[in-house]
Amino acid sequence: MTAPRTQLADELLRRFAASLRSCQLYSKGHPIITRNLETLSGALQLLHSLQPSIVIGLVGDEVIVDDMPVAKAETLGGFVRRLQQSGVERITIDRGVKIEEITTFIDAVTTIDARNVADGDAAEAFPAMPHIRVGRVTVEQRVEGSLTDMATIKKLYNDAVSAAGDVWDSAQTEGRPDPTVSRTMIDGLAQAVAQNRRALLALTTLKNYDNYTFTHMVNVSILTMGQAAGLGIDGPLLREFGLAALMHDIGKVKTPIEILNKPEKLSDEESAIMKRHVVDGAEILRATPDVPTLAPVVAFEHHLRTDGSGYPDGVSRPSLNVGTMLCSIADVYDAMRSQRSYQQAFPTDRILAVLKRNDGKQFDQHLVRRFVQLIGIYPTGTLVRLNTGEVAVVLNAYAPDPYRPQVRVLISRDGKRLELPIDLNLWEPAEDPQRPSSVIAPLDPADYQFDPLLLM
Repeated sequence: MTAPRTQLADELLRRFAASLRSCQLYSKGHPIITRNLETLSGALQLLHSLQPSIVIGLVGDEVIVDDMPVAKAETLGGFVRRLQQSGVERITIDRGVKIEEITTFIDAVTTIDARNVADGDAAEAFPAMPHIRVGRVTVEQRVEGSLTDMATIKKLYNDAVSAAGDVWDSAQTEGRPDPTVSRTMIDGLAQAVAQNRRALLALTTLKNYDNYTFTHMVNVSILTMGQAAGLGIDGPLLREFGLAALMHDIGKVKTPIEILNKPEKLSDEESAIMKRHVVDGAEILRATPDVPTLAPVVAFEHHLRTDGSGYPDGVSRPSLNVGTMLCSIADVYDAMRSQRSYQQAFPTDRILAVLKRNDGKQFDQHLVRRFVQLIGIYPTGTLVRLNTGEVAVVLNAYAPDPYRPQVRVLISRDGKRLELPIDLNLWEPAEDPQRPSSVIAPLDPADYQFDPLLLM
């Protein structure tokens, strides 16, 4: 949130407090009440000119607007106290709200008996309002277990894939993805990216072909947040990048399933239908409350390229949003390395060559170089065979020489499982010619009787 927007949010809260206070002090129809409601409506219109929805939440002693702490509760006097007494922790106000609706909301806050909502849902106690919704705050998901534990990270990833399925289903059946499920999931993934990015990126190497759509959603989100974190992006903005990337393909809920999963090459007509998903996705997300404004932008732009190619046809941008560029790199990478019914998985070095092609005209090469440094030729979590015959799992990429990562040797060159795995930096020179010095090939973990990720 930029400084001007923070000031607008602060002004909005003070206008809310003034309107509530005047309604408590004066009788209905008093000009002071009318004046305060008009200035409150004006404050809402200013913020709505920047974003389609405004979310006000009460978390502890802080008042937040769109995930950004704006004020301490005590500075707003009875406003916060009365909201809490009314059972309200979260207020979502959509663009288009009229002053009559604002008046109804303020009247409800001042008149609802707290006893009626003490054991129930605040939303049930308020009158129906087309542009204002109230409820409980969904606070940032805290991951149970240590984020240094691979089993915990793996459970987090699997739960995220399951949640992605719920998000997809809600978009398909209700016309909009469930923003609460999405935000809760992204909060957990963002927390893991911040604390143990290496382990979480390793899980994106898993290939669950039965759930490609949902694993792709989660993988692109993780890979986008991993890149963003490497650029110094964190906090609420990192979660916005993650949520936008998660939703990048949501328009495909409107694509006929026979086209979405067709094993052969699409006809020109089918390809045109497929390409509609970027417009459909942007429209779905623009109509979905509580999603960041970045989400429809990324959904619309993620197949556009920096040289003006891509689609939607006839659309060009002098520059693409950085969220779009990070998501596009993640999208191409994950799609190419995932084996599907109509496509064999490509090795990482070939994928990276595709990202670098056309002399940097399609993808920002500075971002591609950073992505290569993040992922490496052999990504973290990849099971590999070393040049002297050992089997190892990759722990970390080594940017200066992506063919010589840090590895953990699990099986000796004579095929025996090591009781105590050995960590090696393959890039370090060694006088012993028998010491491993490079990776020669990736291996399929399904061919082994253990999960290499849990031995990282």
